[in-house]
Amino acid sequence: MAEAGEKETRSNEESTDESEEDESEEEPKLKYERLSNGVTEILQKDAASCMTVHEKFLALGTHYGKVYLLDVQGNITQKFDVSPVKINQISLDESGEHMGVCSEDGKVQVFGLYSAEEFHETFDCPIKIVAVHPHFVRSHFKQFVTGGKKLLLYERGWMNRWKPSVLHEGEGNIRNVKWRGHLIAWANNMGVKILDMVSKQRITNVPRDDISLRPDMYPCSLCWKDNLTLIIGWGNSVKICSVKERHASEMRDLPNRYVEIVFQFDTEFYISGLAPLCDQLVILSYVKEISEKTEVECCARPRLDIVQPLPESCEEISSDALTVRGFQENECRDYHLEYSEGESLFYIISPRDVVVAKERDQDDHIDWLLEKKKYEEALMAAEISQKTIKKHKILDIGLAYINHLVEKGEYDLAARKCQKILGKNTELWEFEVYKFKEIGQLKAISRYLPRRDPVLKPLIYEMVLHEFLESDYEGFATLIKEWPGDLYNNTIIVQAVVDHLKKDPQNRTLLRTLAELYTYDQRYGRALEIYLTLRHKDVFQLIHKHNLFSSIRDKIVLLMDFDSEKAVDMLLDNEDKISIDRVVEELENRPELQHVYLHKLFKRDHHKGQRYHEKQISLYAEYDRPNLLPFLRDSTHCPLEKALEICQQRNFVEETVYLLSRMGNSRSALKMIMEELHDVDKAIEFAKEQDDGELWEDLILYSIDKPPFITGLLNNIGTHVDPILLIHRIKEGMEIPNLRDSLVKILQDYNLQILLREGCKKILVADSLSLLKKMHRTQMKGVLVDEENICESCLSPILPSDASKSFSVVVFHCRHMFHRECLPVSNTVSSVQFCNICSAKHRGPGSAVLEMKK
Repeated sequence: MAEAGEKETRSNEESTDESEEDESEEEPKLKYERLSNGVTEILQKDAASCMTVHEKFLALGTHYGKVYLLDVQGNITQKFDVSPVKINQISLDESGEHMGVCSEDGKVQVFGLYSAEEFHETFDCPIKIVAVHPHFVRSHFKQFVTGGKKLLLYERGWMNRWKPSVLHEGEGNIRNVKWRGHLIAWANNMGVKILDMVSKQRITNVPRDDISLRPDMYPCSLCWKDNLTLIIGWGNSVKICSVKERHASEMRDLPNRYVEIVFQFDTEFYISGLAPLCDQLVILSYVKEISEKTEVECCARPRLDIVQPLPESCEEISSDALTVRGFQENECRDYHLEYSEGESLFYIISPRDVVVAKERDQDDHIDWLLEKKKYEEALMAAEISQKTIKKHKILDIGLAYINHLVEKGEYDLAARKCQKILGKNTELWEFEVYKFKEIGQLKAISRYLPRRDPVLKPLIYEMVLHEFLESDYEGFATLIKEWPGDLYNNTIIVQAVVDHLKKDPQNRTLLRTLAELYTYDQRYGRALEIYLTLRHKDVFQLIHKHNLFSSIRDKIVLLMDFDSEKAVDMLLDNEDKISIDRVVEELENRPELQHVYLHKLFKRDHHKGQRYHEKQISLYAEYDRPNLLPFLRDSTHCPLEKALEICQQRNFVEETVYLLSRMGNSRSALKMIMEELHDVDKAIEFAKEQDDGELWEDLILYSIDKPPFITGLLNNIGTHVDPILLIHRIKEGMEIPNLRDSLVKILQDYNLQILLREGCKKILVADSLSLLKKMHRTQMKGVLVDEENICESCLSPILPSDASKSFSVVVFHCRHMFHRECLPVSNTVSSVQFCNICSAKHRGPGSAVLEMKK
């Protein structure tokens, strides 16, 4: 703790044990400040002997017999001259309206702070303690106890007289008393007792552990945690006792309550005071150490520890060494620990000093983190608790964090944190950019500069771009690509790039960047020239995006040289902007590129470039023979004579064969296949396609003296030509490879044909029978005849208007109807009649199905 009472940084002059010399990285749980104002004035002339804490005020007793009432800031509000000697104890009731005071000369006073009620008594021995009833303000609780050689209970009775009664005596001086509810706990030389004021019975005796310690030098510390839990600290021993109700079956002659020690442990140092903190304990300890200079035991700074009680030990949560005034001269009995229950305030009282310990709040937590340079954690804590913190601002912590990172040389991280910390504050952004410029780290912050909402002054962005332009062309190019063009003055940057290109005119990075700058400035023509010179992939995107087709009419060759596929696709997609004729004209001196363009045009539409089909024959023959034959097959506009001439010149047999067959000269085509290609399979395939008997005859004649050809024919012509024609022409004695297999195959093919014919016949018969039955069922159905039907001959109603008259009607299955007398007389011998109308129209005869007479 510093001079203000806070936790001390260890120094050489005031060292504690080795564990304290190493400054802990753990955050303290409490913060400290010295109670000043009136307290400072009092302790300059007097010394504190005791103090009692109420939630509204403090009561301080001194060695010169004075009692001061103080506010929580230490200002004096009242002063009482009680005795010329030391004040031993001050007691307040819960209301804070009544006070009990005892002194070393045996005087005891109990009086009202706001009333004339008062009690005075002087004993013949020093009175060490006094305790008023917690509810003394009530008329039926006018009680207090005093402790010297006896523990006396004073009760106000009839006629306002005070009646004393002895509660305990015979075990030495009473050293401490604490009254809570109906229970009084006191300590004498032998141990600690608890009295139940309801039953007037003593319910326990907790003996003193270390009897070697003088009880006047190492007094007992008592503290009620609640109405049923007492904390005892004596020497270096701590006991936590719980008051419990005894079961009725166990009563007999025993008190109805008993005490159980639930926690018990020893501490490293002597205990001067105790106080509860939730489920933990605050312990004020008196410490002795061996001086390094004199090697004599001396008093060290007292410690304030927070511990977590365990059944037989404790866990230290925090430990602070306190530098109080005059600690070198103090004894264990000179220190006292008082606390305010509602506010978790702890008062450390020594003769020359009063220190207040408080639980640390979020502001204190942030202070500690900043002190330890844990800025990121401090920033996170401030963001989480921004509604409750009072001392700190998130922005201030963030700026301190950025400065800390810059000092450490972590420039990239500092720049990255600017995004979160500076947010939309343009002034702070610009300030930080200038700061980074001063330390030569503009590049570090460039990636994190805001580009939208907010936007900084153009000068800021230009300053960063100039920094990169001077030292890092690639980084400059990246920024130009990533930053919107409206962040900076484009003209200034263009001029700067042009100046640099004068020194290095072939620098591709600068040229590419200049093209992008021209694009931002809508000078697309210049950008296009650079892109084409560089053969940059974005050239096509630029043309499409800004409709630059008028600018590329004379640059088609450059585009094709750069990427012919993309160029052709773009040109074909935009025929309305650059015509086919213009493209072909531009590519006249580059036939290989002309072919690529026309070939893709033909693939898209066989008719669009028909005027160039004749030209394409030569182009295909020169640059793309594999696609020549497909082109000849698909094109309906290429001149066959020209194509035949070119193919014959270049000896393209397959193409020549196709052209000859297409021109009707199939025999020449077949001859070429046999003589040039010597491919019987291809010849057979060609003959099958043409399906011409003369071709088969030519093929057989050509093959008759060639055994391999005969084998091929025997294997393939069985379904098109009678194999006997070939077999009869084979010369006797000629060796034909695989003849047996070929003959077997012919027989198998014949059997297969027979089977297919029989199968087809069965299917045909079955279908015929099915259809005949269906027709029979249809003809057997009746036909509706009513007044609306007419005679197809005389066109009068088929039924007479007078139903009583006789009539005769003939109805055919074709639904044509005639009066009997209107039908022509049949000249045939057969009695079957046919519908004249259907017979005349060749629809098939409709035999009569119904003749109606009446």
